[in-house]
Parts: sequence; structure tokens; C-alpha cells
Amino acid sequence: MEKTEIANRKISELLTEFPFLTAFFNDNGLEIEGKEELTLPEYFATFDEDEIENRAIDAENLIFQIGEFIEQMIAFLGKDEDIVMTVTILPGTDKSGNAERFDELVIKQGEIICIVGPTGSGKSRLLGDIEWVAQSDTPTLRKILINNDVPDKKWRFSSSDKLVAQLSQNMNFVMDLSVYEFVELHAESRLVENKEIIIKRIIDKANDLAGEKFSPDTPITSLSGGQSRALMIADTAILSKSPIILIDEIENAGIDRKRALRLLISEDKIVLMATHDPILALMGNKRIVIKNGGIHKIIETTDQERTILSTLEDMDKILLAYRTKLRSGEIIEKIEGQG
Repeated sequence: MEKTEIANRKISELLTEFPFLTAFFNDNGLEIEGKEELTLPEYFATFDEDEIENRAIDAENLIFQIGEFIEQMIAFLGKDEDIVMTVTILPGTDKSGNAERFDELVIKQGEIICIVGPTGSGKSRLLGDIEWVAQSDTPTLRKILINNDVPDKKWRFSSSDKLVAQLSQNMNFVMDLSVYEFVELHAESRLVENKEIIIKRIIDKANDLAGEKFSPDTPITSLSGGQSRALMIADTAILSKSPIILIDEIENAGIDRKRALRLLISEDKIVLMATHDPILALMGNKRIVIKNGGIHKIIETTDQERTILSTLEDMDKILLAYRTKLRSGEIIEKIEGQG
């Protein structure tokens, strides 16, 4: 931000737009209470000569430092205009050089898009094109638009702005931290307000997803695979800046799959999910079918498929009930209501 722009605005206006400036003033021992309606030059003019000399106050340099601080924090935290409402995939070619047979695929905020296809068909390449915001410069020649426009280069080159957050099948922690300390570390790095409320919400949501609950003081290295995945999904949904979440084979995670997806889309994420599970595939708004490295077809989930989904979910509940009995050491008997 330009020095002149900062100098011409009231402190209250700067704090409203950049609340993190409170930390700058506090760290530099600058008391601004009662002086919020002053501009920065007017504020520094309230210091007498002795105070300026004793505290080595350089008003011009401090205003410059404030501008630098704002730019650095914006780069780290992002801005409201960075919100991704849509991602558009424009067609390229498959491994044989044949053109993909669709005009465009627009993925909207809050949608669940499933990616299906045989192993090695090109699902990871599609993800890579989205993550790299390809501009006809990858092997597939696809082009990616953000909010219906050519994307800012920061999505490619910024270390703090990541378009895609990936949740892999294996979540193995090596840090010697408790669950609370792990989430706290992430919350502090994001400079979130109401940190304690956010931490509690993440842990509570994770326990809603996990088959077996854990406490805030549980070491993260002792979490099971399902518990680890549940924690990372809750943490990513609530704290991650990345607008697109990729989940790889959530069916093997040992968590409540439906609740996990509902949590992610409730936080305005775009969910891309590679899966072989028919229940998950039919829970999506659309599914992308990959063959020979290209997008073979795009299928919108039909009303008939949603009816089938309801039947599959009933069957899944029965299987879950049998799993619960097995884990509890019970004798397997016919569940009431089943023929």
C-alpha cells in the first residue's frame, strides 16, 4: 500500500480494513486509544519533542513500515476479493491427442464434484491442472479460469495462496503435540479471532466425524487413521484458505463420509473427490469420468440416481451396524427389519 494512501486515512479506517494493525501498534508501544479519528501524521504530531527523542520515533519511517506490514499480512492472509466463486475447466486433449468432448465445466462454490475412472486414467493429472491453474501449458493443454477470468499468477507462485488443499489417504503425524496444540498452532498462524472458540469447534467437528472420539490432550501421534483424517478434514474445512479441497478415497477413512462432505461444503469449499464408492459418487452434484488421460464425459447426478442413493445408504447403515457389533465383540445376528 502506498505511503500517501496510508497517511490520508484515519486510524479507525485502517483498523476496520486491516484489524491486524492492532498488533503492529501494540508491538511498537504506540497507544492509539482515543486517537482513532486522527490520520497517522496527525497522530504522530501529538508526540512532544522530548517523547520523540526519548523513544526515537521516526514518523515517516513508521508510516512506511505500516505499509510494508499491511502488504505482508495481505500476502499471508489473503483478501476478500480472493474468494473463489467458480473454477472453469476448458477442454484439452487425452493421451492420444484427441480433443476432450465437452465445451466447458463450471464448478461452483459449495459443489461436490466426483472424479471416477480406472487407476492410471489421469485423475491426478486433472487435479494437477487445477492446482497449477493450467493455461494450455500442461500435457493435457487444458485451461483453467478462476471466477470466469484468467487467474492471478499468485495461485501458481505464492507460497501462502494455495488453490487446492489435498487430503491424502494416509495422515501420519510426527510432531510431538497434543490435538489441541496442533490446532492451536494452525489457528495462530492464521491470526484468527476467537481462537479458543475455533479450536473447540474444530475438535468437536472432528469427533462428530470420527468413529472413536478423542480428547484435546490426546497426542496426535496416537490418533488412529480415521481419527487423523477426521481431524484434518475439520481443520481444513474451518481454517484452510484453500477454496478447493481434494479428497482421495474417503471411503477408506473410517469416518462419517456424509457429515464430512456436509462440513466442507458448509464452509463454502469446492470439493473434488476421487472415489470408487457408488454412495459417494452419487452424493456429488456431478461426476467427471476420466479415460485415457482425458475427460471422457461429465455426468450430472439424476433424480433416479438419488433414489438409488437412498437405497444404498440404507444398505450402508446395515453394514455399519454389523461392523459395530463385530467391534463390540457381539454375536452377529439378523438385524431387526431385514429379510
